[in-house]
Amino acid sequence: MPTNKEKLEKLLGVSDPQEKDSLIEEIFDDIGSDVKGFFNEVKDLFTGEMPSIKKVEKQTRYTWKNHTENQIVQPLQYLTPKSYEDLVAIVQTAEANNCKVRAVGSGHSFSDVVQTNDFLINTDELNNPIPLDKSLLKGNVDTSFLVHVQNGMKIRQLNDYLDEHSLALPNMGGYDAQSIVGAASTSTHGSGITLGPISSFYKSIILIGDGGITYRIEPANGITNPAKYKAKYPGNKLIQDDEWFNTVAVSMGCTGIIYSVILEVMPAYWLKEVRTLSNWEIVKADLIDGKVLTDNRHYEVLVNPYKVKGKHQCLVTKRNIVKKPDIIIGSKGSRNFLTELLGLIPGMSDIFDFIFDTFPELSPAILNEAMKGLVDDAYIDKSYKVLNLGTANNISAYSAEIAFPVKDHIYIKAVERMFEVANKMKTLGNLYHTSPISLRFVKASEAYLSMQNGGNTCMIEIPVVNGTYGGFDLLQHYENAMYEFSGRPHWGQVNYLTGSNDLIKKMYPDYDKWLKVYKELNKNETFNNQFTDRCGFSVINFKNQ
Repeated sequence: MPTNKEKLEKLLGVSDPQEKDSLIEEIFDDIGSDVKGFFNEVKDLFTGEMPSIKKVEKQTRYTWKNHTENQIVQPLQYLTPKSYEDLVAIVQTAEANNCKVRAVGSGHSFSDVVQTNDFLINTDELNNPIPLDKSLLKGNVDTSFLVHVQNGMKIRQLNDYLDEHSLALPNMGGYDAQSIVGAASTSTHGSGITLGPISSFYKSIILIGDGGITYRIEPANGITNPAKYKAKYPGNKLIQDDEWFNTVAVSMGCTGIIYSVILEVMPAYWLKEVRTLSNWEIVKADLIDGKVLTDNRHYEVLVNPYKVKGKHQCLVTKRNIVKKPDIIIGSKGSRNFLTELLGLIPGMSDIFDFIFDTFPELSPAILNEAMKGLVDDAYIDKSYKVLNLGTANNISAYSAEIAFPVKDHIYIKAVERMFEVANKMKTLGNLYHTSPISLRFVKASEAYLSMQNGGNTCMIEIPVVNGTYGGFDLLQHYENAMYEFSGRPHWGQVNYLTGSNDLIKKMYPDYDKWLKVYKELNKNETFNNQFTDRCGFSVINFKNQ
C-alpha cells in the first residue's frame, strides 16, 4: 500500500487528467483518516530530496518572476513550446477559451509589458537559427549577411553563432542575456549616432496573429518574392507594407507572437574601448560642439548627478573599429581587473545595498569612486565582447530610461534638470542615487512606437541597485519631470505611462497608424494584457445595464 508521500511524489509527475483525479481522491480520503500523519509526510517530502519532475510543455500553478522580481505573475498556464506548430496551437487554444496570451524571453524587462493572467509562453526552447530559404527571396537580394533565427534566441547565443560564421551584429546593448526578439520589441538599443536600435536590423518578421494565422511582414520593398511565397505557403499571408512593418517591429508583443525574424548583420569586426574621467562642464562643451558623436562609432557618458568638490564627475567611453591585433598584451585583453572581480563576488548587490542604505550620504562619493574603477586606457576584443558590459551585469539592478531629441541639445537641458531633481530628492527626503546616470546616442528609427522615432536620440538611463530605498519613487519623479523635454520612457524599463490625457498619442506622431495595425492584428483582443490596458491600447467595453 503506497504511502501519502509516495502518492504525492507520483502526483508531481502525473500529466494524465484521469489518473491525476483518481490519485487526488485517494489522498483526500487518507487526509480525513489521519490529518496529522498527512502533514508530517508532506513535511518529509519537502525537507527531503525532491523527486525529479518530468519537464512538461504546460504548467499550471506556476509563479513567473522577471529577472529583478519586481514583476510577478501567476498565469493559468505557463507553456514552453518547442516548435512553430506549438505556438500556433497555443494561440488557437487561448482564443477558443477566451483567454489572452503573451510571450516572454529572458525576463529582463522591468515593466509589466509581458504580464498576463492567462497563457504565458516561455520561448527558451525556440532558440535556434533557421536555414535561410533563399528560394523565397527576390533575385536581387544579397543574402551574404542575412540570418534567420527563432524568437527565443538569446543575444549571447546569436553572437556565438554569428562569430562561428565570421559575422557580427552591427550593434547591441550592454547585456547579452536578453532574447533578440524581446529586446527589439521594446526598441532596445546600443550606442552610436549612426546606429539604430536592434529592431533596425530586421528585414522580415514571421508573426502568429489572431486565429493562429501566420504573417510574414516586411517593408514595402521587402526581400520576399510574393509569388514564390504564396506558392509555398498558400495559407500564410505575406504583408509588404511600411505601416505594418513599422508597427510590428516595435510592438511590445501587442500584435501577436513573433516566431522568427530575418536580420541583416555584418562581417565580424574588432573594437577598441577607451574610458577616461572628465566632468560635466567639459563633456557638455564637447557635446554642443558635436564632433565626439561623429568622430566615434560609439560615444557614451556616465554622469554623477551630485557635485563632489564642485564638479559633476563623468566617465567617457569611446569605442571604434580597429584591425584584429596580432598579439593582445596587458590591459588591452580585458577590462579593468578590479571592476570585473567585484562583479563576480556572490552577494555583491546585497553589499552595495547595505552600504547605500546604511550610509546614504556617502552615495555621491561612492559613485565617483565607482567611475574611477572603470577607467581603462584600452580594451580590444571582438565587437560583441566589448559591447557587453561583462560582470558588471551581475549586480542586481533595475532602471528607467528616457529618450530625448538630440536636436537643439534638448537632452542637455534634461540632464541638468535631472541634477535639480536629484538634489531635491536628497534635500527633502534623503533619497539618493545608487548608480550614475548614463547617456547613449542612437540613430533615428522608422518604427512608429520606437523611442527613437522621428530623429536621432539621446537615451538617458537611470539605474538603481535592487533594494535601494525609495528607488521606484525616485524614478517616477524623474519621469514626471522629463515630459517637459519631450522625454519618452523606454517601454521595457520602469515606466508610469498611461493612456490618460492622450499622453502616448502626444509622444508619438504616428500613434494612430500603429493603433490601426494593432487592432487589425488583434481583432479578438487575444494579445491584450495589463500593459495594453494601462497604456490605453485595449478596447474595454463597459455596459450600463
